[in-house]
Amino acid sequence: MRYIAILIGAIFFQTCIEISNPYSKIPPGIWRAELLLTEDVNLPFNFQISYSESDELIMTIINGDERIKIKDISFGRNKMLQDTMIVSFALLDSYLDLKYKENVLEGQWVVPNRGDYTVPFVAHHGQAYRFTSTKKKPIVDLSGTWAARFEIETEGEYPAIAEFQQSNNYLTGTFRTETGDYRFLQGTIQGEDFMLSCFDGSHAFLFEGKVIDQDVLSGTFYSGTHYVTNWVAKRDEKATLKNPEELTEITTLGNKISLELSNTEGSRINISKGKYSNRPKILMIMGTWCPNCLDETKFVLDYMNNHDMGDIQVLAVAFERYEERETALKVIKRFKERLQIPYDILYGGRSDKQEASDVLGFVDQIVSFPTLLFLNSDNVVQS
Repeated sequence: MRYIAILIGAIFFQTCIEISNPYSKIPPGIWRAELLLTEDVNLPFNFQISYSESDELIMTIINGDERIKIKDISFGRNKMLQDTMIVSFALLDSYLDLKYKENVLEGQWVVPNRGDYTVPFVAHHGQAYRFTSTKKKPIVDLSGTWAARFEIETEGEYPAIAEFQQSNNYLTGTFRTETGDYRFLQGTIQGEDFMLSCFDGSHAFLFEGKVIDQDVLSGTFYSGTHYVTNWVAKRDEKATLKNPEELTEITTLGNKISLELSNTEGSRINISKGKYSNRPKILMIMGTWCPNCLDETKFVLDYMNNHDMGDIQVLAVAFERYEERETALKVIKRFKERLQIPYDILYGGRSDKQEASDVLGFVDQIVSFPTLLFLNSDNVVQS
């Protein structure tokens, strides 16, 4: 009887442990992930797993002060009966295709709009550090502004401004260029070496750097698996870039512009007719694949919701990475529906800057996505 009692107690104890399991799918808490850019170069980032009161799993990607919450997550099993997990960055048209086993997620980051573009991925539960857990004393405080240059001594050399904030070993910041910034970067400085990274579902940025002296830095920049270049920077609190309003010139300055393209419903929209006739306009040139365009879209939506727009009409022209028109329209429509965008998004063509310039016609060149134009009621560009 004593052995039976022990056996019953053991079964009851195991049952209690199973019932008290605080999660239904994968463990909540902090995770450390790596994107394997090359055989010996890994891009690390962190994310948090949490569960809502209704047992909905939420992944929150952490990049410095940025928090990206993803709820579009599905679970299943593959042919090998392995537990699987799809994390969808639906607005940016990419996803993580993962397998889960014993506190490890493994798989790949997939970006369909770039063709056959995949990056190996692995993540471990309970690891809170990003690059390293060591605390080697930094030889310098990088906080401040630095004048930087990328693609050194090539035809494509371009300027940037690095802005860093450092607290002991913890380092955050970004690089601003004349066509945009390199998002929210987070990393560490160890002695003379420092590293920064960012992953947001569209961009995978890794910066490796070295302190040459108190006022000079050099390093390497990786963007996904498709781009790598060197950079240098000098401390300069007065560093400046070209005025962004001077980057795109209007070839028909002072003249009316014309534009007629199809919206997501297949209707032809002419900015001189219908509801757009004799109305001032905000014209957004963007792409659904672009996080900065997403940021601008959210800003415009928030502004529209909190201000009286009067007669001002808002519309956007999207240039997409897909070659196929129908696929591109489907992606734009999903973007519009997910964000509950009330204005027209017109399809401009492929996300090629020269092609965008040719389609629009009234600008000399599109140098960055997004580009925002203000038109008066006569369709004359104001800025």
